[in-house]
Amino acid sequence: MTPITEVEGRRLALSNLDKVIHPATGTTKGELLHYYATAATCFLPHLRGRPLSFLRYPDGPDGQLFFTKNPPPGTPSWVKTVPVPRSEDESARQVMVEDLASLMWAANLVVEFHTPQWRADAPAQADRLVLDLDPGAPAGVVECCHVALWLRERLAADGLEAYAKTSGAKGLHLYVPLERAPSERVSAYAKQLAVEAEADLPALVVHRMTRSLRPGKVFVDHSQNAAAKTTAAPYTLRARRAPVVSTPVTWEEVESCGDPAQLTFGIGDLPPRLQRYGDLLAPLLDPERAGALP
Repeated sequence: MTPITEVEGRRLALSNLDKVIHPATGTTKGELLHYYATAATCFLPHLRGRPLSFLRYPDGPDGQLFFTKNPPPGTPSWVKTVPVPRSEDESARQVMVEDLASLMWAANLVVEFHTPQWRADAPAQADRLVLDLDPGAPAGVVECCHVALWLRERLAADGLEAYAKTSGAKGLHLYVPLERAPSERVSAYAKQLAVEAEADLPALVVHRMTRSLRPGKVFVDHSQNAAAKTTAAPYTLRARRAPVVSTPVTWEEVESCGDPAQLTFGIGDLPPRLQRYGDLLAPLLDPERAGALP
């Protein structure tokens, strides 16, 4: 029998709690749900107000993975959705996760949470910039850290403050809180930064996605600033064999990283980190910290 749980007055059917989702550690769906419940205080503010996309992996990373922007079949009527017209579907809607009940409903589907760089009340008006540092083997997160430090200084020269998190895969994400600006302008500025990084660090950085250019270098992916693109949200689990979390990190951790293991965090690592640091990306949510796009 599927357990029924009440969360903030909403009744949820939480299924297959003993099912192993992350096989490298034997992590079950029940443990996954517990992680999201305990991380919700820091996680929810980064989801609120943004239409979500989901990468679903209900049978774990070795099963079928599929990306969806549409509300999944059976979405409860109390889960908020908003219109997000697309060229192929003018009537399209997407889910908003605004509260703990909605978060637990979505987590029960076993998903990665992905958000755009804009909020639903101002589509295509970005309130943050993101740079996805994606290493090509044999480069890894250590090389990403070198590039991140260069980008932090370059952004600071324009009066912008950057914050870092692990991607939960191989690299890093840098975020910059912005006064709202058209996504098209933010994308152009992000590309300019990537081109400048490659010019200054030609042995380490590439700004184009071309696979043949990437071995041993860090691809500074600026494309996720486009209005139609999304990025893995802070604190989301990733569809990996181990339960790795996209985790905010301090600049001290970035500066001192000499081994990928130093910037790899699982669900067991997050509670003590949250207790020690709180939400390291809280400045992204503070309008007073937002900088003007040059």
